[in-house]
Amino acid sequence: MQGKVMSEQYATTDGDVGIDACKAWLDVNIQPANTELRVPNTKNGHKQILDALKRLRVRIVVIEATGKHHRSVHRFLHEAGLPVAVVNPLRARLFAESLGALAKTDKVDVRMLALFGGMARLEATPPLPETLENLREIVRNRDGAVAAKVTLQNQLGTTTLASVRKQIGIQIKAAERAAEALEKEAIRTIRADPALARRMEILVSIPGVGAVTAIGLLANMPELGSLDAKQAGMLAGLAPVACDSGQKNGARHIRGGRKHVRNNLYMAAMSAARYNPHLQRFHDRLIEARKLPKVALTAVMRKLLVLANSLLKEGRCWSIQAPIAKPLLA
Repeated sequence: MQGKVMSEQYATTDGDVGIDACKAWLDVNIQPANTELRVPNTKNGHKQILDALKRLRVRIVVIEATGKHHRSVHRFLHEAGLPVAVVNPLRARLFAESLGALAKTDKVDVRMLALFGGMARLEATPPLPETLENLREIVRNRDGAVAAKVTLQNQLGTTTLASVRKQIGIQIKAAERAAEALEKEAIRTIRADPALARRMEILVSIPGVGAVTAIGLLANMPELGSLDAKQAGMLAGLAPVACDSGQKNGARHIRGGRKHVRNNLYMAAMSAARYNPHLQRFHDRLIEARKLPKVALTAVMRKLLVLANSLLKEGRCWSIQAPIAKPLLA
């Protein structure tokens, strides 16, 4: 273990902890003592962090989301009974800059994370079940294969040399095979879990939502079914955000949220605007009201997300007819 050793005067105080994770190590900052340590990102390193926190009443441990490198320490500390919050790196960076910390180093970042936890009163973020974490990893890698295919196809369109075109063609076919194999793996993972399989069944019952969209929503927005309509829209970055000041009423625009969810919903919304009778009428009304096509399509995306959230909450598949309310008992 590197860094300072916690002093006795802080042994029984409340504290906030920041952890900056990378593949090789974990940088830790403990407030208010400003204790710093660096440990390997291994089980042994995780135990060293826990030992350093044993005599401290931890209010929150803040970890910056870093793909897969933060998952193991997040799960370890959560299982040890510590409250752990995982935060978006952009949110943490904006907080640091608001305090005038313009430099970006591991020491600065981890100290800002600890301070952020104390000032923002963050809530703990329980780790996802391992099945969902595995599904998300499969889906993200499938998305990467699809993106690589698109990039290669663009290259192919600007290439004239036959030998180069041949090699690009080979890479395109490899990307296609990888995407198909990962999609099948995602479906196998979902079918092996009865709860996920039922959620998948509900999502694909919605006209316009295919298997790929449903898999993406299950992986990238597991909160669906436990949110209200506004929360779902904000979490996906599909809710218009106000921009008012004084007498000015600025135009509302969507911002923030989960890009992967919006990407999943885009093609689904285009299909739903044509084949889902309710959403088709909604889309056509917006176009008749002279809304821009992009604005109308974004509104359909939000409606589609809210519909999926409602169906998952009620545990029922989509039907063209509205459900009949159950009569109240006398």
